[in-house]
Formats: sequence, C-alpha cells, structure tokens
Amino acid sequence: MEKFVVFGEYCEDAIIKRGPFREQHLNRLKNLKDQDILVTLGPTKCTKYLFGIFNANNENELKDLIEEDIYWEKGIWINYDIYPWIQAF
Repeated sequence: MEKFVVFGEYCEDAIIKRGPFREQHLNRLKNLKDQDILVTLGPTKCTKYLFGIFNANNENELKDLIEEDIYWEKGIWINYDIYPWIQAF
C-alpha cells in the first residue's frame, strides 16, 4: 500500500453542523484505523481545514473512501486534495 496526505476544507460553521453526524464519522474512522488504512486525521486548530494520512492501494481507492464518509456526504467536508507521500523515516 502507498501512503497519501489529504488536505481539505470544512464548511462554514462545521463544528455546529457536524454534530448529528459526528458519532457515525468517528466510528468509521476507528474502523479504518483498526484496518491500518487511516494513520491520522483531524482538523487544524482553527477548524477550517482537515489534514490526514492514509494507506491505500491508489488515489482512486482513497477518493472513494473519503467520499463515502458522512462528513463528505453531508457537506461538512467541502473539498480536498490528495498527495502521494513518501515516508522518509
């Protein structure tokens, strides 16, 4: 598997809007972490952006994983970019 960095943006008032979906989102992330797909994911301190590191076979697989998340489906995450990453150590 390859490693990828994901950098994206939250919608305005995401902290409020994510409330009804947060538990489902976090449970899914735990499952991805347990499968060694998710390395880390979270908001920047200002809560405007998201940053994550994932393991995936390819960029298309990761795109599907991101867009299956309730935060994407409900418009909490409004855009993202994926960057292949080489872990130096």
